[in-house]
Amino acid sequence: IVDVILGALAQALPERIPAASQGSMNNLAMGGTDPRTNTPFAYYETLAGGMGGSPRGPGESAVHSHMTNTLNTPIEALEYAYPLRVTRFGVARGTGGAGQHPGGDGLVREIEALAPCELTLLSERRTHAPYGLHGGQPGSPGQNLLLRADGRRETAPAKIHTLLAPGDRLRVTTPGGGGWGTTRERG
Repeated sequence: IVDVILGALAQALPERIPAASQGSMNNLAMGGTDPRTNTPFAYYETLAGGMGGSPRGPGESAVHSHMTNTLNTPIEALEYAYPLRVTRFGVARGTGGAGQHPGGDGLVREIEALAPCELTLLSERRTHAPYGLHGGQPGSPGQNLLLRADGRRETAPAKIHTLLAPGDRLRVTTPGGGGWGTTRERG
């Protein structure tokens, strides 16, 4: 909703409004029984993405914006508390939209199940990219991949509930922010 409101305001205040940010909370929940303790576990996190570029400068990369406004779970804490392993975590370079003030990049987080578990993912902006403003390019939409232990790769939809076997991995790449302003040629 924030980007819809900002997009409408951009028509009245074009020199003050930023391009669209990632536009998703990327809600990730995993749960099952921890074989180390034989007790139930539940892990929940929202994943950051790119902020839109603005008239004042480029968008921030790999940050929570608008409705999320939370912190990430540190890898060490996640792996200590749950039968999960983080196999990849970093900035998804090149996902922010180009522009005079480029959009910030999203992030990529890949988690491997070490025990059978259920996965629920609620995400947005997997089809429609975050818009750019004033000639800025849109950010890249996000992508969800299931990397099965048997070698299969499945593109997962924006909203999914499925089972993971030990060795299965979920890779979430979050959207980048839209760029602001036309890119100027260097001479």
